[in-house]
Amino acid sequence: MGDEATGRTGILSGRYALATVGMVAIVGVAAFQNLAMTTVMPEISRDLDGETLYALAFAAPLAAGVPGMVLAGNWTDRAGGRVVAWVSAALFALGTAVVMLAPTMEVFLAGRLVEGFGAGAIDVVLYVLVARIFPAELHGPVFAGFAAAWVVPALVGPALAGIVTDVWDWHWVFAGALGVAVVSFALLVPTLRRLRPPADAVRPPWQRVRIGWSIGAAAAILLLNVAADLGSWARIVAVVVGLVGTWAALRPLLPAGTFRAAPGLSSVVLVRGLVAAAFFGSEAYVPYLLQARHGLSASAAGLALTVAALSWAAASWLHGRLGERRLTAARTFGGGLVLVLVSLLTALAVATLDLPWWVLVVGWFVGGAGMGGIYPRASMLTLRFSGEGDDGFASSALTIADASGSVVGLAVTGLLFVGAGGADGAWSFPLVFVAMTGIALVATVAVRRLGPVPAVPSTTATGGTVSAAAGG
Repeated sequence: MGDEATGRTGILSGRYALATVGMVAIVGVAAFQNLAMTTVMPEISRDLDGETLYALAFAAPLAAGVPGMVLAGNWTDRAGGRVVAWVSAALFALGTAVVMLAPTMEVFLAGRLVEGFGAGAIDVVLYVLVARIFPAELHGPVFAGFAAAWVVPALVGPALAGIVTDVWDWHWVFAGALGVAVVSFALLVPTLRRLRPPADAVRPPWQRVRIGWSIGAAAAILLLNVAADLGSWARIVAVVVGLVGTWAALRPLLPAGTFRAAPGLSSVVLVRGLVAAAFFGSEAYVPYLLQARHGLSASAAGLALTVAALSWAAASWLHGRLGERRLTAARTFGGGLVLVLVSLLTALAVATLDLPWWVLVVGWFVGGAGMGGIYPRASMLTLRFSGEGDDGFASSALTIADASGSVVGLAVTGLLFVGAGGADGAWSFPLVFVAMTGIALVATVAVRRLGPVPAVPSTTATGGTVSAAAGG
């Protein structure tokens, strides 16, 4: 194995260089689109007369990503991932084009659905690429690289999106994102040729039932997010049906015991979902609060997202450098959650006490650092608890928890925000941050259920891994 065996090979050396650059570029595009969307969405909602659908604009692609992830996970385990990547990229590009040209909020949301389906599938392909191309000791640096891919978009994305929107029009923000996405995917194409179909003995059948449940989960999650726009009784029915439907549909899509925080992969997936709900359910309203209550422009309000992305990337880099002996899973998750709670409580204080806007920016910087520790560790443990042949399922489960947690968080915050009077309501913003603080506290309980973590598996001569026993 040469240098690979001694650990001297890095993610930018030899056979891993182009794979790393391609994947990081894809993540960078997603980062820019995410930050730009959050920055300019208040302007889009005003332009398309869709304030009541504000949360749904964020929730729609996440919900559509759930069936995208399940289908991609199953298809990748069967076919190796190359065709999945091409189809996913095409759908993402099509959806972005529709969003770019949208004349109404309804068309905008339709584009976001298609875009989200493709993005969810691409996420799974990236995780499978890490599992099948890189040795286990490089997984941490790769995921740190994913976090680092947010740095440049964080520095220029919100400001650039705000400036483009202020000077020209928000449609041009998505036009730029589409162009960069095409170039980024082209960088990944050579690496995709290395994804081979698994042996017939480990190739799973088409999981039609799971795919059906994923469509049900997306429908239930979307129902939760449209509930805020319904009448009183219809809203209650939609919330109850949406919550029960989401729970029932997600159970077959996630590892057994996820909702009771069973030790191992189940707890990892649950923690990731809860943290995503708390942080991203709140983040959509951070620029909104800064614009509506403090009078900041779209580009200035994006500063909170910029500093959070920078601290996220820095914390991920530090996480990769410290190693697992000094930074155990329990310490990483526990410390990260403390920082996320600090950010949520800071946002609550700003919304309630009318503190200066920069206090919220500082608080979100702290929360980004917490997420920067939690996310790469959850990704590493997901691959650790899975083996070749089921890494597609494990990766899709993690990304499903990510997306469904985020979209449920957005549904809750959307209901509370609209129910409390929207941007003009005195308690609309405080209620958002109170609810998400509660979800983050639940995540601290799930961390205690993690259980023993398998040791780093040994690497093979081809750069793959020999799976350790994944148990308790």
